Amino acid sequence: MKDYEHSARRDIRWWGLLLIGAVFLYTSAVVDPATNCDASGRECAPWLVPVAKWMGAVFGLLGAAYLVANPRSGSRFDPATGELVWWQARYGASGGKEGRIHPSQISRIRVVSQSDSMDGVHLYDLAGVRQPYFDGEVIPSPFEEWAKDLAEKWPHIEVESV
Repeated sequence: MKDYEHSARRDIRWWGLLLIGAVFLYTSAVVDPATNCDASGRECAPWLVPVAKWMGAVFGLLGAAYLVANPRSGSRFDPATGELVWWQARYGASGGKEGRIHPSQISRIRVVSQSDSMDGVHLYDLAGVRQPYFDGEVIPSPFEEWAKDLAEKWPHIEVESV
């Protein structure tokens, strides 16, 4: 199985947040609050321009900060120990939230399909304890295919799709 790593700079969500912030800031800069009325002059909302400016600043700064910090997540098999190693929120060569388990200690991988957000993935050890920091951010999609590939190499692992 291949190593997998994902960074914020390759994630469309953070670029989108930066873009939305820039659009709000640009719009608030070109719209004059005094002229922010409909043709009849009765429907005015001059307070929307400063709100748009603050929303743009917050969204833009949040997106830019995340892109500059560039946290990474991923997984790999440690060649020395054979353990599955995964990490989230890694900012440098080390650190972040990390977990590891040898495949012989994995009892079940549960893939939870969700229609409104990213599917969930849960990894359980032989005692039935869910492993922390292991989710869809640390493995490549499709998750079920990744889990089945792992179960082919270690047949005792049960893959459950919900």
